[in-house]
Formats: sequence, structure tokens, C-alpha cells
Amino acid sequence: MSVEIKKVESKKDLKTFVDFHYDLYEGNAYDVPTLFSDDMATLSRDKNAAFEFCEAEYYLAYKDGKLVGRVAAIINNKANKRWGRKTCRFGWIDFIDDLEVSKALLDTVAEYGKSKGMTEVVGPLGFTDFDPEGMLTEGYDQLGTFATIYNYPYYPQHMEKLGGWVKDNDYVEFKIFVPDAMPEKHLKIAQMVEKRYNLHVHVMTKHEVYKEGKGIEVFKVINEAFKDIYGFSELSDKQIMQYINQYLPYGDLRLIPVVEDWNNNKKIVAVGITLPSLSKAMQKTRRGRLFPFGWWHVLRSLKCHKTNIVDLEMVGVLPEYRSKGAVALLFAHLIPLFQKFGFEWAESQVEMETNENVQNQWQYFETKQHKRRRCYKKEIK
Repeated sequence: MSVEIKKVESKKDLKTFVDFHYDLYEGNAYDVPTLFSDDMATLSRDKNAAFEFCEAEYYLAYKDGKLVGRVAAIINNKANKRWGRKTCRFGWIDFIDDLEVSKALLDTVAEYGKSKGMTEVVGPLGFTDFDPEGMLTEGYDQLGTFATIYNYPYYPQHMEKLGGWVKDNDYVEFKIFVPDAMPEKHLKIAQMVEKRYNLHVHVMTKHEVYKEGKGIEVFKVINEAFKDIYGFSELSDKQIMQYINQYLPYGDLRLIPVVEDWNNNKKIVAVGITLPSLSKAMQKTRRGRLFPFGWWHVLRSLKCHKTNIVDLEMVGVLPEYRSKGAVALLFAHLIPLFQKFGFEWAESQVEMETNENVQNQWQYFETKQHKRRRCYKKEIK
């Protein structure tokens, strides 16, 4: 029987769309469920600020009356303008091991893109860089993270078999092992940077984040730091407020240090956003729901640091301060905290394989590349 594609048109359909991933990966030891409420909000036009400049449709695939796949088709008009491309993104893609299903889903995305005047399909990508991106191609036996995609090995096999899909960008991910003692060379660099450039680490208070505007300043730094990174689109003021309210209230601000330039009115020039890993905690939730008991496991990880892994969600440095060693200051602050909280290693999250500047940040630490993921592209004929 052929594959039937149904467009998501109601809230009930959207719940089915989100729940399909939990069904497909139930009991998988490496997949980390997303938070159901986060996915519902991200995919809802009235809740996600990215819809200021994005368009999207979501599709479900059925075969023999059974749900067998899902995909989102997204057009980020701001990113397309920034990079001079006419790209339709595919994201939130999941499917059973049936080539007919994956082909039907991706063909549907291409048809949507064609109807909007797009000339290529690229993915997996979300609305913005704050959404999961890249299809896992190595590291299927490694625990996933809350912020990245886990997929079965047959996904990239399908991309190869379908034909026409080529590499657009590869990401690598590292385990960065927490040392027993701060590397002496790293510490000396941090001390030199502090003295020479009058740069200093600062731990923000909640009052500073919400009342004095430092939360906004942090995301302005991220906008500037990532403006030239693959596929990035500048966060709008509405998005910035959304992310401040969505993420910062739950983090330990000691693990989200900033670097200030005391020669420039204590301007924030760098930020390191790190969080205790939520991977094991999310695996203990009921299909990504915090109730009835999921909230307890998540809270223990966030507030009590009941995990041996820390996620390096984002490290952003203003371009003019990269050569001044601002990153060294961040990790001179963070490493003692990682040791204190019992973290054994840090997950680097996705880094472009060509971004040597980022990977050089870890040169004084023991590291292991343990995952690789790919964004594919295909011309719309």
C-alpha cells in the first residue's frame, strides 16, 4: 500500500506529531526525549517568536493505516536573505525503516519548498540554531543530549539510497574530560588575560539578568558571536526575551559566567552557557512529560547537579576579544566548579568540523570525538 501524507491541521494532530518520536524510540538506551511542552511551544505559531520571519508546515506519514513518519518543512526567510539562498529546511524528521516512507516525507518537503519559490532542501535544521540540527552519522552507541538529535543508523543510509542528497555541512562533538587539576598553562593564560586586558569573570544575579538587562546583553553577544556561523539568523528582540524566560530561570548562574571588559564600562564580551546534563533525567520522564514524577528527576539534575556530565550549551565571544583569551577566563572559572560538582566530562554539543577556532579551545584538555552529524542538501528540480 502506498504512503499517505497528512498535513498537521489541529492541536490534536500536533500532539500526534510530537508523540511519534516517543513511540519510535521507546526503550532506546541512547535517545534522550525532548520536553513535550517545549516541542509543542516551538511548533506553535502563537508561541514561537521565530514565526516573525519563518513559515512552516508539518506532515504525518501513514501506511496501512498506521503512523510511520513525520517531518517539518520550514522556511527561515531571515536566514535565506542573510546567506543569499532559497532554502526550505526539513526538521523533526522521523520514520520507520522503509524507503518508501522517507522518500514520501522528503518529497513532500520539496513540494512545499517549490510552492514557495525555493530552489533547495536542506536539513535536518530547525527554525533557528537554538533548535536541534544535523542527522547523526557516527556515535549511535553514545548517550544523546537534551539539545541534539538522536536517530537510528538507517536514517543516513536512507539519505544515501534516495539519491541526490549531498553533504552541506558536518558537525563534530567531543567529550571534554574534566581534569583533576586546572592545566597550568591554561591557568597562566587566564591570569595574563585578566591582568593585560582588564577582563574579569562575573557571575550574574537574577536581578541583573531580569531587571538590569544583562540577560538581553548576553544574547546580543551571542548574536554577534555567531553571525557568521552556518545557517545562523540573528535573534530578534522577541526571541531574546523568549529564550531568557525559557532557559535562564532554571540554570545555575554560577555555571553561566560572563566576561566583562572593565576598561569599557564592564561591557559583556563573552558568555559560557553550561548546564548539568538532563539526558538521564529526561529518560526517566513519561514520554517527555514533567508530570507526575519527571519534574523531580529534572530538578535534581539542574539544582542538585545529580549527574556526572555537564553540557556546554554555548560559548560565545565577541570577535574582537577572541584573540585576547576571553575563553581561557571562562574555563578558569568553570573547571573548579565542574570538579566541585563531580562532573566527569563535558559534552561540547555541535561544532562545525571546519571550525578550528572552537576546537582549539580544548587544546589543554583531554578530549575524544565521539559523535558526528550531517546536514544534507538537495536541489529542487
